[in-house]
Parts: sequence; C-alpha cells; structure tokens
Amino acid sequence: MQQLFNFFIKNKTFVLFLLLFSYALSLTIQTNEYQRSKFLNSSNQITGSIYGMFHSITQYFNLKKENQILLEENSRLKIAVFNQEKAATVDTLLEYKYELQPSLIYKNSYSLPNNYLTLNKGKSDRIKEDDGVITSKGIVGVIDRTSKNYSRVLSILNTNSRINVKLKKTNYFGTLSWDGESPEITQLKDIQDLVKLSVGDTIVTSGYSSTFPPDIPVGSVESFRLNDTKDLYIIDVKLFNNMRNLEHVYIIKNTDINELKALNSSNEQ
Repeated sequence: MQQLFNFFIKNKTFVLFLLLFSYALSLTIQTNEYQRSKFLNSSNQITGSIYGMFHSITQYFNLKKENQILLEENSRLKIAVFNQEKAATVDTLLEYKYELQPSLIYKNSYSLPNNYLTLNKGKSDRIKEDDGVITSKGIVGVIDRTSKNYSRVLSILNTNSRINVKLKKTNYFGTLSWDGESPEITQLKDIQDLVKLSVGDTIVTSGYSSTFPPDIPVGSVESFRLNDTKDLYIIDVKLFNNMRNLEHVYIIKNTDINELKALNSSNEQ
C-alpha cells in the first residue's frame, strides 16, 4: 500500500495530466455528436473483438464435447436408417436389430501386411467380438479382440480380412479381401465373368452377414481383370475411407447376434 502511495506521489504530475485529459475527452464526446459516434463505434469494435477472441477460445475448449454430441446424434440417425432399411428389405422373421456406439481410435496401422486398430471402447461398453466398425464414409473392419476398456479391430487392410460385399447396381456379391499392397485399394473376388462391370461402380455391404447392415458404402471399382481360370473377376476397389487418417468411428452392434449364432450352431449339429 505504501509503495502504491509513493508511486502516485512520485508521478503526481502525470496522474493529474491523465485525469484532466480524461475529463476533457469526456466533455468533448458528450458535447459533440461526431466525436461521440466515432468513440462509440471504436469502443464497440474493440469490445466485439475481445468478446470474439474469448468466444473462439471457449469454442476451442468445447470442441471435444461438441464432437461427442455430434457423434452420438449421428449414431442415432444412422441406426434409425439401418433398422428401417432392413425392415423394408427382408422378411420380419430374419430382421436384425442394430445399435451404434461412437468411439475414438487410439492406434491405427495401415502399412503392414496385417493391420489393426485400437478403440477406446471395450467389454465395459458392451463391445463384443464380431461387432462391425464403420465411419460416415464406409466400413473399417471387424472387432476381433476385447478387454475391459479397449477393443482391437481387424482392419480391412489385413490379409486375413474377409467381408461379404456386393455390386450396388446389380446386387452380385462376393468377398472383399486385401492383397497387402496399397492402403487405398482392396480386392473383390468371386464375381462371375458374365456380370457387366464398369469403372466407378459402387461397392456396398451385402447384408448377408450378421456383422454389417446392407448397403454400407465400401468403395468404387478402380479396375478389373479375369483370374487365372478366366471365369471370375478380380476387382480392384478404391476405398471411400482414407485409412491413413481415421479418428472417429462407429461400432455396429447386432443385438440379435447371440440368437443367430445359437441358431447356426444348432443347424451345424
């Protein structure tokens, strides 16, 4: 307190000048319309800039929360579409029911022969093996291992991956696999040579497995050729997903999976 008092004593001339200057400026603004409008415009601009800066900072720190809200909302919308489409295309006795859970990718590989992803959801979130994993652009893979809080995804960029897909235009279906080469291209096999193909044709999930609903995007036909026996196509599929920069995904849960597995097991006996 003494230091503050000493400061004012030492700089009394300057402090008096500031007080008089402020008083004179106040009188000028109050008595002159032009100066008052200029002052108000300037002060509004400065205040607006300060508020805008603080708003930007607040928005930045709220991004994580906002992203989570958007992911959950997208999950609700997607699952409504999946269930509605399934109900419209199959007999009610075979109808699957799906749930979606948003998740973050903690680890992702795409340059190895057998690639995996690690997600921040596990058994405590009711995640199980054989749950599918997608993004808003297309499929990512299938969960093959879970722990309490994490799960591992067998990526479509894994030479052991096998996913049933189809040509959207003709509904002919085959198996999607990966030759271990480009992370942008996978291969669709088992399509007969009688099928008409065109570069750019869309590939989607077939819906013939209990993991993925039908018509989830996969990619488009990049090129095609006949196999060694000349009776089946080998189709190069350019993926819609960029597997190098994935961050947010959705885990698809088929709520009827246990019943379906039990039914299949009884049929095999």
